Amino acid sequence: MKLVVIGLGYVGLPLALEATRAGLTVTGLDTSEARVAALAAGSSHVDDISDAELAAAVADGFAATTDPTVLAGADVAVICVPTPLRDGQPDLSAVEAATAAVAAHLHAGMLVVLESTTYPGTTEDVVRPALEAGGLRAGTDFSLAFSPERIDPGNAHFTLRNTPKVVGGVTPDCTERAAAFYGQVVDIVVRVKSSREAEMAKLLENTYRHINIALVNEMAVFCHELGVDLWESIDAARTKPFGFQAFSPGPGVGGHCIPIDPSYLSYAVRNTGREFRFVELAQSINDGMPQHVVDRTAELLTRHGKELAGARVLLLGVTYKAGVADMRETPATDVERRFTRQGARVSYHDPLVPAWSVDGVAVPRVEDLAEALAGCDVAVLLTAHAEYDPETVVSRAPLLFDSRGHTRALVRETVEQL
Repeated sequence: MKLVVIGLGYVGLPLALEATRAGLTVTGLDTSEARVAALAAGSSHVDDISDAELAAAVADGFAATTDPTVLAGADVAVICVPTPLRDGQPDLSAVEAATAAVAAHLHAGMLVVLESTTYPGTTEDVVRPALEAGGLRAGTDFSLAFSPERIDPGNAHFTLRNTPKVVGGVTPDCTERAAAFYGQVVDIVVRVKSSREAEMAKLLENTYRHINIALVNEMAVFCHELGVDLWESIDAARTKPFGFQAFSPGPGVGGHCIPIDPSYLSYAVRNTGREFRFVELAQSINDGMPQHVVDRTAELLTRHGKELAGARVLLLGVTYKAGVADMRETPATDVERRFTRQGARVSYHDPLVPAWSVDGVAVPRVEDLAEALAGCDVAVLLTAHAEYDPETVVSRAPLLFDSRGHTRALVRETVEQL
């Protein structure tokens, strides 16, 4: 079986390499010449894929290209391109471009799968008409399905291989064809009755997380005002063996899913003439957390006789998630922006981010963590990387605002928890 994976980012590259390991003949198609060249040289840009793993896949036949004519010989084409928001609206331009490339080389018997997250109906209403414009019909001449990506960057336990794969085709036969393909790559395939249910499943998963994160974020705000240690309450609640799943507060939400996917669902709901108030309220709460972090940090400084304006603020960890270098939608950007607007002198430390800029202005990076902690007025922990030993951070920082509860076992007057 010959597979072409379109889009070689955090979703497409893991799929391409897992399929290569499964014995398929795999070609990756990407619009970036630099990315293709780096992959050919054995250099991985994805945190969860080592250069050694990439080199092994290349040795087994994996190749990357920018030439869409490779689609002409493909048995299967999987679209894994970004679907960002633009001015709050879904941006399907990359999906449309990838679909057009497939349509130009579509042939009888081909299987086309969309994995890019989108609103329900995209596979049938956007991708299908573009593919059928040349005369071939989905479900008769070729197969078309949607299968949501479930990549969790930095998760060593649940990988592409052992995470169940949801599959929904535009016809039952399309579902079976897609299930047969994925059955060669993953351990468990979950069939749903159509592509719309598969599209909704992904949005439901991440909207669930988005809303529950907003819940604990709002609780963090008023628990501070009530004098309640929310972290201890969460630990207590998680001892219940049923009916509760623990979520943790933080400085906001980031990554390629949580800040984006619920907005796709909200967009779909608005098109029905209704409002999805849960999503919009959750978005408002999570968007407000960076300012809450700044306000609480200012309060901490004031209690110790200092002002935020002119203060040396050290941000610890600026990726959206611990242990990964991914900066997509990181709340650290808004936190830095708000500190700077209020006159703070901001620098950052992150072992995974060699350079960082906000609104086109480079943020000073510190190399020596111990020296930087001693030299700041207040450290603000935004991402709990393993490199941040709680005892070291607490003992060296004059003041610390911990937005992740990373140091909550160490009670100090100089330390404030979210």
